[in-house]
Amino acid sequence: MGGGEDGTEAELERGPSLGSGWLSRPQITFYEDRHFQGRCYECSSDCADLQTYFSRCNSVRVDSGSWVLYEQPSYKGCQYFLRRGEYSDYRQWMGSSDSVRSCRLVPRHEGSYRLRIYERENCAGQMMEFTEDCSSVHEHFHQQDVLSCNVLDGYWVFYEQPSYRGRQYFLRPGEYRRHTEWGASTAVLGSFRRATDSN
Repeated sequence: MGGGEDGTEAELERGPSLGSGWLSRPQITFYEDRHFQGRCYECSSDCADLQTYFSRCNSVRVDSGSWVLYEQPSYKGCQYFLRRGEYSDYRQWMGSSDSVRSCRLVPRHEGSYRLRIYERENCAGQMMEFTEDCSSVHEHFHQQDVLSCNVLDGYWVFYEQPSYRGRQYFLRPGEYRRHTEWGASTAVLGSFRRATDSN
């Protein structure tokens, strides 16, 4: 049974199984109104400018993959990390408005996750290494200011407040010599988690 170009047969073949892990492609659907109403747009890859497809975004359905939404075009502005699931209102992804202007698919990562955070710029001073999610940086690191970090393995999301709340910042592997390099205006870091498809 071959998959048609229009995606109808591929949809039937894929079936409703979300846990199988073999979905043919990542997909996110944006809706202009709350509760998955109004004009919608389906997306399966990075998009630097969503403004041509919809004027506002009040709900999102993530069928597969993990995504980062941005309030401005070209992957700028406030960021929101979304895993597979339904978000019937922008407040469910901690959005402050109905503005979603670009999106990026989080690359799939099969290996381990490793992250080092530092109390000073240029990866200096007290350091702590993590391989798991951290709901309270202060509880483990004994301070809230993190001025630099090194993402050794995997993709991570930083949150300004504990318990994965507040402003979010998506980090790819690499060295971040100061907090402004991951987009933060202050060095306060409340929590962080691995950017994975599952909780």
